[in-house]
Amino acid sequence: MSNHDLSSAKSDVAQNLAEIQDNINAACAAVNRDKNEVTLVCVSKNHEAGHVRKALLDGRRVFGENRVQEASGKWPGLREEFPDIELHLIGPLQTNKIKDAVHLFDVIETVDRPKLANALAKHRENTGLCPDLLIQINTGEEDQKAGISPKEADAFIVMCREELKLPIKGLMCIPPVDEEPAPHFTLLDKIADRHGLEIRSMGMSGDYAAAIRLGATHVRVGTAVFGSRGY
Repeated sequence: MSNHDLSSAKSDVAQNLAEIQDNINAACAAVNRDKNEVTLVCVSKNHEAGHVRKALLDGRRVFGENRVQEASGKWPGLREEFPDIELHLIGPLQTNKIKDAVHLFDVIETVDRPKLANALAKHRENTGLCPDLLIQINTGEEDQKAGISPKEADAFIVMCREELKLPIKGLMCIPPVDEEPAPHFTLLDKIADRHGLEIRSMGMSGDYAAAIRLGATHVRVGTAVFGSRGY
């Protein structure tokens, strides 16, 4: 990409956000939902701070990062300028990164196994600190993907909430890339309903409108906001 093209791509963030918000509003209207029920999580992984700042200047405050190390190098400075940021960890969390993650993130969306749940509970017991948590459900039961299988979800949710007393606020999923996402969104919505969990984080750049129509409260959108990653 040339310097001219790069500058042009960066200047389009505000326009991209306006188009996405229009799509969110339309998806909500289609199923008689209040548009304020849906939070756009701007996925800023692999985008440098100067580019992300354009979304902040446009008024966006909820962002998602995949890696603790990348986020720790990017967000402390941005928080000084924009202290009302809400930062979500949407990638896998290793137990040896819990201390850093708890310090940095307001929401961890990827509680995906008993070992991690127990480690978070132990950290909270020792420090009194724990952000809001979502449980990742592996709706497609893919071997290569993290998350609790649907058949184990009920018991895991109960363990996290009742035994470990963790602040579980909802569920998240990432449907298989080669399948129609709607059945996966419906499944996540039903599991959340069974447990009275409010947050359903589902839907990304290619399918967030469908996710909203099927109950998403949070949609994680990166490419449609910031453009291609890695420049």
